[in-house]
Amino acid sequence: MLGREQILGQIERLVNSRALHKSEALCKLLRYLAQHSLDNPDVPPKEYTIATEVFGRSAEYDPQVDSTTRVQAGRLRAKLANYYATEGINDPIVIDLPKGSYALQFESRHHGDVHISEIVEGEPQVNGHAESNGARNLSIALGVLLAVAVALIVALMTHRADTVPLAAERQVPPAFSIFWDRFVKTPEHAWVVFSNAAFIGRPETGMRYYSPGKDPEQRVWDHYTGVGEVLAVHDLDVVFATLHSRVRVKRGSLFTLDDLKQNELIFVGSPSENLTLREIPTTQHFRFQRVASGPREGDLGIVTDDPNAGAPQIALATPSGQPLTDDYAVIGLLSGPEQGRSVLVLAGTTTFGTQAAVEYVCRQDSLEQLLEKLSVHKPEDLKPFEALLHVKIAHGVPVEMQLIALHKSD
Repeated sequence: MLGREQILGQIERLVNSRALHKSEALCKLLRYLAQHSLDNPDVPPKEYTIATEVFGRSAEYDPQVDSTTRVQAGRLRAKLANYYATEGINDPIVIDLPKGSYALQFESRHHGDVHISEIVEGEPQVNGHAESNGARNLSIALGVLLAVAVALIVALMTHRADTVPLAAERQVPPAFSIFWDRFVKTPEHAWVVFSNAAFIGRPETGMRYYSPGKDPEQRVWDHYTGVGEVLAVHDLDVVFATLHSRVRVKRGSLFTLDDLKQNELIFVGSPSENLTLREIPTTQHFRFQRVASGPREGDLGIVTDDPNAGAPQIALATPSGQPLTDDYAVIGLLSGPEQGRSVLVLAGTTTFGTQAAVEYVCRQDSLEQLLEKLSVHKPEDLKPFEALLHVKIAHGVPVEMQLIALHKSD
């Protein structure tokens, strides 16, 4: 049992760390959340209260208009993950800010009781703490780039080793049990197939997408993915740990049609980068397509087949050259080619839209909203569907997700 002084001591260690010591606002937020969680463990702080008491917003503060609290909480969450994957890797106390909540969680790190999810990419597996500290540090550095190395996925999943025992003890929200039932019950464990687009060039000299017919194929780099996909895999791993299950992870370029026939599959990333989605039956009502002409020519959008669905005919993210504030994403549950198998597609037009789609089905409140709109109350009620999300983004963080259109199977 952690004592109050131990926790406050860890807070001060965080405040004085390289990750946080230059950010007065995040330190103030961390101290406030810690004090509130210690004094009122059963009453999570409210967004309005944080905005007015920590960030000095007026009594007329409207969270629908001002996303300051959500943005700063997202930044703090990322800083905590950075700290515990680098300079705080051996700290005895782990402080976490779970997504969808402003209540801090305090965990005692027991290195002797480590359990690690099976991580498979082709054949190799990572168990326990075999990954070096250098690999962890490299992963965190690459995580801030638009395209990050697949090694970061391994780092995040290995970091989960210290949090799985606690997650397994928490009460499983009914919405999780209903939505993820078919994926956690498979004896082989579900596959998460994440996008890894083909690039030409090198990170230190500049990279761009591979152009077939123009670029030499032997110079292709196909082991990079977006930061949103990396965080998405981590979110899925945490949810499956809560459900006492595991996921197996495979990059899209290693995917085979045999995988489609023999496993429950979760595709993370759009067909523009998760190229395997082009080879299988995928979403029909909301389709990824590039604009053929006009000022947005070449941009990736999501086309709807129903003009009355409440969605734009083609949903496009913020134009390039402007700060990214809007994106769109698809959540699609499909029937697999083999009877009883399922395919889940979680994809945005940008990496941040993909992150938002995964967050939507990994957060209790939004998942409950989705199940309510689908009129689903038990696992067997869940039928194939397609949903379209509008995503608000601030400083590279999805801060708001709105379900704007939904197609249910007949």
